[in-house]
Amino acid sequence: MGSTRARIAIDAMGGDHAPAEIVAGALRAHEELGVEVLLVGDPAQIEASLKRHGSSHQLQIVPAEGTIEMHEEPLSGLRRKPKASINVAMNLVKSGQADAVVSAGHSGAAMAAALLRLGRLPGIDRPAIGTVLPTQVAGKPVIILDVGANVDCRPKFLEQFAAMGSIYSKYVLGIDDPKVGLLNIGEEESKGNELALRTHQLLQENTNLSFIGNAEGRDVLSGRFDVIVCDGFVGNVLLKFAEAVGEVALQILREELPRGIRGKIGTWLLRPNLKRIKQRMDHAEHGGGLLLGVAGVCIISHGSSQAPSVFNAIRLAMEAVDNRVLDRIQSQYQKQVATPTTDGE
Repeated sequence: MGSTRARIAIDAMGGDHAPAEIVAGALRAHEELGVEVLLVGDPAQIEASLKRHGSSHQLQIVPAEGTIEMHEEPLSGLRRKPKASINVAMNLVKSGQADAVVSAGHSGAAMAAALLRLGRLPGIDRPAIGTVLPTQVAGKPVIILDVGANVDCRPKFLEQFAAMGSIYSKYVLGIDDPKVGLLNIGEEESKGNELALRTHQLLQENTNLSFIGNAEGRDVLSGRFDVIVCDGFVGNVLLKFAEAVGEVALQILREELPRGIRGKIGTWLLRPNLKRIKQRMDHAEHGGGLLLGVAGVCIISHGSSQAPSVFNAIRLAMEAVDNRVLDRIQSQYQKQVATPTTDGE
């Protein structure tokens, strides 16, 4: 049960499996986490999904008209469809009727809607999507940002990502002194392109961040770093590759488990261990990414999300609300960023 009764607006029409899987995940979150759920979308389709799941709960449905399709350009789609589900969900947060938004729909539209309706936090030039991944060290996750919001970045953007990621790592993930790394092609500070070289200097000079140097690809999940920053192009490729590796590893594990009666007995005995392995490796267990830097809590989930991913995305939103991530970034951001922001950076 969550420590507060967070009110989460769910874009029920967003995603490959909407609204059925979105509704299923929302129902589970309502029952197990105690969150209040606002299902935003076509009332008839949502009600049909609720009935199919045999729900006795009367979850609140907020009517919306249409959704932003994956082939649509985000800004023009949002303007042409002011009553689309993602627009209505963001307006609920803006008006204070909801504490957070969760969407598995068009990620570009979700980011654009957040910027248009919620706005950026003071001092933040570009919001970033942060995703939490497991590491080799049990119980020690790493947050990586940006994983898709900003394809092109300036050094000052990455410094801001580091500051926001550190605050999230400290207050939500429980890391007392988050260690920051810059994703690069080598450990040496002389390695990398112009963006990496200039960002390294900024992070090194910022005494309010625990920057410990460059992180190579093999270091990302080592547990050495708590926060890793990169531009959204590299981060998105890294995230998708990590998800694929996790899926392959789980498939290999299933295929290599012993067969026959002995195998079944052995698998039964190992069930708790196998469940923990799945929880650490399966990207569905992590729900999605938190859009840090906008004036509201927004979780962007995978377009292919099914009920377990939706449940975990809502849990992620609840944790962000309960731990006052937005307030903490607003109140502590200036302490974390020490360098001036000029157009030349």
